[in-house]
Amino acid sequence: MNRAEKQTQIDGLTAKFNDAQAAFLTDYRGLDVEKITALRSQLREKETEYRVVKNTLARIAAKATGYEALVDVLNGPSALALVYGDPAAAAKVLVEFAKKEDSLEVLGGVLDGSYLDTDALKRLAELPSKDVMRATLLGTMNAVPGGLVNVLSAVTRSAVQVLNAIKEQKEQNQEA
Repeated sequence: MNRAEKQTQIDGLTAKFNDAQAAFLTDYRGLDVEKITALRSQLREKETEYRVVKNTLARIAAKATGYEALVDVLNGPSALALVYGDPAAAAKVLVEFAKKEDSLEVLGGVLDGSYLDTDALKRLAELPSKDVMRATLLGTMNAVPGGLVNVLSAVTRSAVQVLNAIKEQKEQNQEA
């Protein structure tokens, strides 16, 4: 590969790093083409691109973007998962796949400029997806006004019940 081709690949990787919300690094040694294709397919559903990278070129692209924390981990055969969607969903796919396939090793990653080691990636994978978190937040936000309405209506209901009880008591006193 000549210098121009290398520069083209570096520019492409730099653009992908800039577009990505997160990047996770794996060691794919021992996975056959069929398994890598299955992993790519699962990740593609989560808006994630999985590609084998040349470490030297990836280091240069990572240094040019906010992913310089990956530079120290880029050793040996590496594959990069560039996440354009929900980072928790992509981490979940990688961690679950690594549990089934011992050949895949999740090495680490970068999310919002912070380095995530393997344990942090596993914790990220345990988080619910963005849609689930949004639904939970929305449910909580809707519950607050609903609770306020219930409290205010309970006060009114209680007052009406007290007045009704007084009325019934007066009616009973008049009959007696």
